[in-house]
Amino acid sequence: MTDGLEDAAHLAGVPDEFQRLWTPHRMAYIQAGPEPLREECPFCAAPAKSDADGLIVARGTAAYVLLNLFPYNSGHLLVCPYRHIATYDEATAEEVAEIGALTQTAMRVLRQVARCDGFNIGMNQGRVAGAGVDGHLHQHVVPRWATDANFFPIIAKTKALPQLLGEVRESVASAWPTG
Repeated sequence: MTDGLEDAAHLAGVPDEFQRLWTPHRMAYIQAGPEPLREECPFCAAPAKSDADGLIVARGTAAYVLLNLFPYNSGHLLVCPYRHIATYDEATAEEVAEIGALTQTAMRVLRQVARCDGFNIGMNQGRVAGAGVDGHLHQHVVPRWATDANFFPIIAKTKALPQLLGEVRESVASAWPTG
């Protein structure tokens, strides 16, 4: 016994071959029920919240950056215009420029705090193209590591995320340049 905690071999239950992925941040989705984000656009609602509650890491003039609630990897960021538009061709020149600048900064910050080796960057435009929120333009910035390949996504449809969203938001927001 260490600090009042028993090791797993002495706990109740029958040991098995399964590993457990503890993801307490997912309780918000379980408790909210099916499709909790469909009542209002989550990308329109986020800027009205505090940065911590909205998972926002940086705010610009025409666009902002937040963590993805359903990340592919730890540090998966989204760059969104404040304006509710569905596709890239509807964006103004100012929105396009700021989305690009914020994406570049996101890459630099993620390299610094997550020490990633590469990125997937992209936009899914419309439901048929795979957009989960198809009414509000958003660009994905997904950090990748040379050593992050495993079989969880392939055989178990499971992503192992080593950090909670709040921890990731704090580290990225703290490293984001000001001014």
